[in-house]
Amino acid sequence: MWYHKPVVNKELLQSLPNLRIVASSGVGIDHLDLNLLSSFGVKVSNTPFVISTDTADLGMALMLASSRRLVEGYEMAVSPDTEYFPADWLGTQVSGATLGIVGMGTIGYKVAERAKAFEMKILYHNRSQRKKEDESAVGAVYCKKIDDLLQQSDFVLLAVNLNPQTHKLIGKRELELMKPTATLINISRGLVVDQDALVEALQNKVIKAAALDVTYPEPLPRDHPLLKLKNVIITPHIGSATKKTRRIMMEEMIESIQAGLAGLPIPHEVL
Repeated sequence: MWYHKPVVNKELLQSLPNLRIVASSGVGIDHLDLNLLSSFGVKVSNTPFVISTDTADLGMALMLASSRRLVEGYEMAVSPDTEYFPADWLGTQVSGATLGIVGMGTIGYKVAERAKAFEMKILYHNRSQRKKEDESAVGAVYCKKIDDLLQQSDFVLLAVNLNPQTHKLIGKRELELMKPTATLINISRGLVVDQDALVEALQNKVIKAAALDVTYPEPLPRDHPLLKLKNVIITPHIGSATKKTRRIMMEEMIESIQAGLAGLPIPHEVL
């Protein structure tokens, strides 16, 4: 499966009686009905670890691009109408700011490693607290309640898996807890955020900006209000999109398929 295609439903499974394994690219499995697949005796694999470095890089890129208004700056620099660069056109400093990471798994932790180099203060919220040595290595402080993280952070970065507990995790209430000067960065799944509430928050300056690699649907309808806001950066779900990583992803998928067909233990099997 690539980009969640083909759709694996009951009809497809019934039409493929010899199917042994579904190898899905990336880490997210929210597009798969694991119980349905298991009932047909079909195993599932993904590629969870290879994407973490590139996705963390993109998270930092989105934070920097949004804070320093790179898209707006480019448009100004190349516009035929630009006669001068205004002196009061300012961005937000990243170094020394507070970054709140929601989801401190492999990707979230790699973001923290990068943020440490920018001398950022790092808060994180996770299902469980990481080991003290992990926290000390990046200078991260655990927030048991997500509310505490939202209230204190200058940048809130989402790096969680999509599941029933994280579906629309960030809604109207959570956005209103954030600072009016804060930026929301989403490198996880579009449905982790209530998109209508986000549009309203951005339009009414409840938060300052958003930088999104994921939306729902993808791509957004061309008349969607998010596409019209100056304080939003949207990229086309490219967290893992480097040549090296995509090749490794494909190689890992092939390894899983070969193992599944040979009756061997499947690398990165999703249980």
